[in-house]
Amino acid sequence: METVQFKLPEEMMRVGARLAREDDITLGQLVRNLLAKEISRRMNARPPNRADEHLVAPLRARLAQDFAFAKTWADLQQRLRAKGYELRPAGGGLALHRHPSGIRVCKASELGFGYSKLIERFRTAFPGHTHTWIAERFGASSTITREDDLTVLDEEDTSRSAVT
Repeated sequence: METVQFKLPEEMMRVGARLAREDDITLGQLVRNLLAKEISRRMNARPPNRADEHLVAPLRARLAQDFAFAKTWADLQQRLRAKGYELRPAGGGLALHRHPSGIRVCKASELGFGYSKLIERFRTAFPGHTHTWIAERFGASSTITREDDLTVLDEEDTSRSAVT
């Protein structure tokens, strides 16, 4: 270990010494602990990946009917593209991007339409999404290549073919 000397205001020294006593450590150890926490915080910090609410709110209102009335993933994508947007897989969810430029706008969940809720509604995973376990968790199919070919079956109706 290196020896370091620095000056502290009297009040800071007094409060620091009291905090160290309460934790049954030396003032030097308290300073090392605090410095280690700060280094870790800065080195491991991830910037927030959330869009500004004042920008998302008007977009939420503009796209709400498209999300509400879409019957399939393809229908939803068609509706969004007509307004210059599209959904793309993003981590364990979906993100809204400008179409055709591909510029990321926000998470679908920030618009109020989380991936799991959309899976429940459409009864299938988003085409090309790599997180298939999410769809499986909701009892939806995760291997559909063309959702237009899917007929949703009840559990007691499994003897029929799922493809029309």
